[in-house]
Amino acid sequence: MEILNSIVSWVIKKRIHQIELFKKYPSEVQNDWLRKLLDQAKGTEFGKKYRFSDLKTHDQFMRRVPIQDYESLKGYIVRIKHGEKNILWPGSIRWFAKSSGTTTDKSKFIPVSKESLEDCHYKGGKDLLSIYYNEKPDSKLFSGKGLVIGGSTNLNTFSQRSKSYYGDLSSIIIDNLPYWVEYMRTPAKSVALMPEWEDKIELMAQAGAKENVTNISGVPSWNLVLLKRILEITGKDNMLEVWPNFELYAHGGVSFKPYKKQYEELFPSDSVTFLETYNASEGFFGIQDDFSKDENDMLLMLDYGMYYEFMPMTELGKKYPNTFRLDEVELGVNYALVISTNAGLWRYMLGDTIQFTNLAPYRIRVSGRTKFYINAFGEELIADNADEGLRIACEKTGAEVRDYTAAPYFKGESQGHEWIIEFNREPENMEYFVELLDNALKSVNSDYEAKRYHDMNMNLPIVHKAPKDIFLRWLKARNRVGGQNKVPRLSNTREHLESVMALMTS
Repeated sequence: MEILNSIVSWVIKKRIHQIELFKKYPSEVQNDWLRKLLDQAKGTEFGKKYRFSDLKTHDQFMRRVPIQDYESLKGYIVRIKHGEKNILWPGSIRWFAKSSGTTTDKSKFIPVSKESLEDCHYKGGKDLLSIYYNEKPDSKLFSGKGLVIGGSTNLNTFSQRSKSYYGDLSSIIIDNLPYWVEYMRTPAKSVALMPEWEDKIELMAQAGAKENVTNISGVPSWNLVLLKRILEITGKDNMLEVWPNFELYAHGGVSFKPYKKQYEELFPSDSVTFLETYNASEGFFGIQDDFSKDENDMLLMLDYGMYYEFMPMTELGKKYPNTFRLDEVELGVNYALVISTNAGLWRYMLGDTIQFTNLAPYRIRVSGRTKFYINAFGEELIADNADEGLRIACEKTGAEVRDYTAAPYFKGESQGHEWIIEFNREPENMEYFVELLDNALKSVNSDYEAKRYHDMNMNLPIVHKAPKDIFLRWLKARNRVGGQNKVPRLSNTREHLESVMALMTS
């Protein structure tokens, strides 16, 4: 393993030079990718429809091709699933990443081409390691094994003509890894891809407890379930007693803020690195590259077969929204992320909102979702505000949040926000916790503060303590347990909150 560690670390650090190049020439790299994507796809049905062959600039691309979402591309994707070729991207596509659905569909099926798998998703994982080794040259990461909670894959039964598969992105990545990578990870593929969540967690915990694990990756909420089960099995007080050589947790999917303290208690050492990543079924977008800051700003990855556009939230909902190029963005502005990819997603609005925290190089942080926010009273509360408010309230009370959801309430003349919070460690004084949360939200969001002034527009938040595993039960009821499935944190409607509330009272 030591020899392998030396070889692998040497190889992946060679990538740093290329990363430095796109940091130095960001606009040039992005313009090149736009031209490459248009040229590669000009012979597809979508490319012919919008005459990709004579598009040369961002402005031309923006004027001719409308903003897309899953609903507008669904007809094309259904045909691709049935085996048709050259629709959105050249050739056929065999893999589809299954993710949470839309208003009309239970699930979305995001196409994953060979190019996007190799040049985006896998490249992101390799770059994460390159960046880590560049910062930690004495790392022994490959002296042990990596652990990833995967989803499951299923044979596509939509058409007998098409031998294709769908599943969580994590399962697609695991299922296509080179055979030699199996020696560097745990558990066995047969366990990692099991569809039954409870059985998988138990087998992963049993296997992981016996391995020399140096790194893990994945969504904080799901990994927390696994790690706590390992502690139950081993009887140890923290994970470093189980994995003494542990170095790195690469996390993403949800904000790490509500979970950071719990993970610091699980891994009580300054030598353990918590590294933020930003990836989704549609692509890999960002990696934390500056380890000196507490803020988890991420380097925007510019050479992953993807072209970025940025839509100010003021443009959201317009028939012909304006988008900005990379060289036109400003610090601190909330942008909806729009991508064109080497899997055939064209001017696709991802649904995430980001803010730029640095422009040389371009660093970002995820601020929320275009659909998951609360703006019932003009308060414009986004997920980043909610996570920070909870972090402050927990820090001052010693509480620990496992999961939550929030929505507006209207009760006679009283109105405001209603929360359901599942705690790992409850605050001793719930009223004090709510007061702290309210004050913290005022401190991070001036619109919220204005609406809360003297209770004129909004009253104090209502907070319900949820019973243990209520959100797990809620996800189970919707067949969305594990992998990349997440609880909607904020909503402008009461649909999610009331369905959780109904489960609490049933």
